[in-house]
Amino acid sequence: MRINSIDAVRGLTVAAMLLVNNAGDWSHIYPWFEHAHWHGCTPADFIFPTFLLIVGVSLQLALGRQLDADAGPLARHALARTVLLRGARIFLLGLALNLISTLLMDGRPFRLLGVLQRIGLCFAVAGLLAIYVRGARAQWAIGVAILFGYWGLLAAGGSLEPNLNLADRIDTALLGPLSYQYDAATGLAHEPEGILSTLPSMATVILGLRTGAWLRAGRIRQIAIGGVVALAAGAVWSLPLPLNKQLWTPSFVLWTGGFGMLAIALAYQLVDVRGWPALGRAMGINAIAAYAGSWIAICLLAYSGVLAPLYRQAFATPITPLLGPAAASLAFAACFTAVFWLAAVYAEKRGWRITI
Repeated sequence: MRINSIDAVRGLTVAAMLLVNNAGDWSHIYPWFEHAHWHGCTPADFIFPTFLLIVGVSLQLALGRQLDADAGPLARHALARTVLLRGARIFLLGLALNLISTLLMDGRPFRLLGVLQRIGLCFAVAGLLAIYVRGARAQWAIGVAILFGYWGLLAAGGSLEPNLNLADRIDTALLGPLSYQYDAATGLAHEPEGILSTLPSMATVILGLRTGAWLRAGRIRQIAIGGVVALAAGAVWSLPLPLNKQLWTPSFVLWTGGFGMLAIALAYQLVDVRGWPALGRAMGINAIAAYAGSWIAICLLAYSGVLAPLYRQAFATPITPLLGPAAASLAFAACFTAVFWLAAVYAEKRGWRITI
């Protein structure tokens, strides 16, 4: 079951990822295109959780009809195998992209985890949940248990500060130099897509499962109400437990999840009900391929030595004197994103769909 608005929101989210991840000059970035340094939530911090929410929605839409057919154990096991294999492929693709960046870009150590690895893990776990734990109450209960359980673990850890919190201590012990950040002198590591913080990200996908169930039932008003409730709960929870993307705190789950639910409800009304163009649908159909392609492209540009002079001559030199260095950096990111947007539009017109 495909809904145009979901493909559109997914595509716009991937486009936002490319825009944020490919600045021309990382020393000059507008604040709203930067992630919060630690506590807090910037516009850029909404992108990844919204994508994970869509992962849950898409799982519900893809599996719901087959499961509604009252499939027997063998059929459910076959679906589970498909889900696990796709989750594994997404995870392995993430590893491959990290290996490519290590081989082609100077000073980039290999990183075991990352965005695609988290997506792959969450996809597999939420897919199994959708297949074997179908009851709404049971899924809600598991999501709530994850959030409160994770809050308890963080509290037991004694601190939320960098390197002192439980998530960082686990990543330091288990990942070490395979983390996103690693200080060889102190042995301390930090991984924003780390081991323990992947647990609450699964709650984001479970929220997407329930949103997808409401979407299939045509309960768009319920999605909007749920979004407002989640936003309010996240805001209240942020008083004792700050919004924090790198720790993926429960308050962050609800705050960003509520925003994503409202975005889905609005997109459905505009695209599927009122017939507005499904802006972003082309990139949404080939979302993972666009993300991976952009990663490989930037690595190749850097390895070839073309990236620095291209940015300097085509963007920094003409734009900086007029609008400043941050504008030049954004212009590069926008043009880079536009290339993949146009490629996705071409692929859609040709009927090409790359499934990982």
